[in-house]
Order: sequence, then C-alpha cells, then structure tokens
Amino acid sequence: MFKEFQEFISRGNVIDLAVGIVIGSAFTAIVKSLVADVVMPPIGLVLAGVDFSALFLALDGNSYPTIAAAAEAGAATLNYGLFINAIISFLIVAFVVFLIVRSINKMKRKQEENPAEAPPPPRNEQLLEEIRDLLKTRSA
Repeated sequence: MFKEFQEFISRGNVIDLAVGIVIGSAFTAIVKSLVADVVMPPIGLVLAGVDFSALFLALDGNSYPTIAAAAEAGAATLNYGLFINAIISFLIVAFVVFLIVRSINKMKRKQEENPAEAPPPPRNEQLLEEIRDLLKTRSA
C-alpha cells in the first residue's frame, strides 16, 4: 500500500496539481488585497463613501454600528457587503485567468502557423546517408 501511495504521489499530475494549489492560494491573497485595498476604495468614493465590507443586515431587527458589534451581541447578520466583495474578487480572478488562457492560445496558434524546423540529423546519420547515396550511384 505504501509503494502504491508513493507511485501515486510521484506522478507528474499530482505534483503539478499541488504546485497549482499553492500558487492559487498565494494568488488569492493578492486578489483579496487588490479588491479590498485598490478596487473597492475608489468604488466606495464614487458611491458616496460606501464601504461594501461594512454593509450588513442584522437579522434580529436591531441596529448595530458594525458587524463586529452585532457579532459581539450574538446577533445573526446577513453580510451582503462581504458577498459583493467576493463577487468582485471572483470577477477579477476570472478575468486574469481569461487573459492567461487567451495568451497561451495565441502562442499555440503562432506555433501551429510557423512550426519550428526540424533539427539536422546527427553527423553519423548524415555520413551514412552519403555512403548510401554513393553506393546507389555506383551500382546504377
């Protein structure tokens, strides 16, 4: 069982997947910072200073100044502002992935249009071809 597990882990696909997950989690932190610190402040400014992360609805009917105050009071909250931030984060990630896939597809199309020339055969093969051609001319 250990040997089978070791074979599974050492396959290229599993390692590629693990690297993708690590890179993806790091990328998620960057996108969250981009949304919270770069994208949302100007949007909030345009919308008269609205901070989406602070928008919530207390389900107990009371009014609380912040989500933290509602949580401290034990009130259940509907945090729709955080949901808006999550949607914006998703759209940014989806757009970046789209740009990456698009550029990869462009590179693939260029390679298909202009395939690379085959490298010349090794020197020993060239010599064997010359010998073959000489033998053909002598026998003819």
